[in-house]
This record gives sequence, C-alpha cells and structure tokens, in this order.
Amino acid sequence: MQKKYRLKFHKYHGAGNDFIMVNGLTSNCQLTIAQITFLCNRHLGIGADGLIIIEKSKNADFKMIYFNADGLEGSMCGNGGRSAVSFALREGIVSETSVFEAFDGIHKAIVTENDKAKFQVILTMKNIDTYDFDNKRLIVNTGSPHYVTLTDNLTSIDIYKEGQKIRYDPLFSPHGINVNFMQMIGNDIHLRTYERGVENETLSCGTGVTAAAIAAQLWFGISQPAIYTKGGTLKVKLKKEGNRFVDIFLEGPVQCVFSGEIDI
Repeated sequence: MQKKYRLKFHKYHGAGNDFIMVNGLTSNCQLTIAQITFLCNRHLGIGADGLIIIEKSKNADFKMIYFNADGLEGSMCGNGGRSAVSFALREGIVSETSVFEAFDGIHKAIVTENDKAKFQVILTMKNIDTYDFDNKRLIVNTGSPHYVTLTDNLTSIDIYKEGQKIRYDPLFSPHGINVNFMQMIGNDIHLRTYERGVENETLSCGTGVTAAAIAAQLWFGISQPAIYTKGGTLKVKLKKEGNRFVDIFLEGPVQCVFSGEIDI
C-alpha cells in the first residue's frame, strides 16, 4: 500500500478551464493515475479539468506536464499553458516574459496584466501546416487534435451526446478527438467544446478556441476574432501564409482561485 503524503497545490482557471497546479521544482511529485483522477474529481477531490506540474527544462524557463482529469498525460493545453505561466510568475520562477516547454514544443508567453491573483496572458501557439476541411467541418491539430463544426443554434445542442459521438468515431481511433461546436454572430465566434480526457463539456478550451479561429479564417476570412465561451472571452490573432497559419497568439484571462494542501 502506497504511503500517503501531503501535497501542496494551487487552483487556477483560464476562462473557466480549471487546473490543479503543482510546483515540481520544490517538491518531488510522482503522482499515479489513481491519485490524479481523485484530485480532479469534483465530488471527492479538489475538482478540475486537469492537473499541471511545473518541472525543470533544459531548453526553457520551465516544463509544463499536463494531465487530463482521467489521469493520463495529455497533449498541449492552451488555457493550461496560460495558467502555468501565471503560476510560474507568482511562484517567482519567471518574469512577465517567459518561454516554456510543453508537449508540442516551445511556447513564448507575455503576462500583460498582473493583479496578484488575476492575470491577462498572451501565449504563442504552434504554426499549423496541415489540416483537413470543407464547408461543414475542420480537422486540425493545434497542439491537440480538434474537430470544428458549424451550427446555427449553439444553445440547443446536447454537447455531451453529440460531442461523444464524434470523439469516439472510429475515424479518429485510437486516441479520439476534441469536438467544437461553433456559431458565428457577426464577426464573433461563440464556441462550446467537448474535451477528450475530461469526457464532457468544459467551460472553455484554448486549443479549441485556436482551432475555431482557424476555421473562421478559412470559412469567412476573419483573422482576429473574439471567441466567446461559457467561461469567458478569448482572442486569437493569426496570419495565413499560403496554406499555412503562422504567428498564432492566444490571449485571455487567468485567475488564481485558492491554494491548499491535501493528503493523498
């Protein structure tokens, strides 16, 4: 039987996408799948969409290790990256301008607002060279794989039911895909996302927001949309060079909600 120990944690959210943050530079943090699922459980643990550990990096200011709520290590998380930068700043690991390592490579970040517990963070996202789209759907990897589809009535969709159908479609096996339902109102995007690993709708998704911005450019020629999610508003800036998308920036709010310790 594994011996219990006390874990120091911090709870952050980026536009409602919430994370348990752990400073792996100051503590030896080797969490099991069962422990991570317990910590992320909203009834039995702390509750979160995922868990992030900050560790040392040979190539950047720090390395972000992201785990989904199912306990498995995940791919890039945009809101998680913005939250990790805010956490690292508050822990004294970085300054307002930083570089960090994630699942999909190196990211740069700038904290433009810092009010002790509330932040505004701009994050560089990876360039996009390949994608598959038609006038109904877009499939693209923005650090995590995403499926984007247009709808005329976002509020009426059963996100859990419809998202799960696409997420588990054999076309995307064995790893599945995140699913985004997008409605255009003027030049603004309204978005709801079903996230794999969470296996439900989240209040926002940074890589999903980025995918929706690419869809808006491909379908409507919009290059700097505001994206409205249940958890808040995010902005994406990008450039289209031929068939590539470059200079992609994800911007939005981050908040430190509370800190504590828990026996696991």
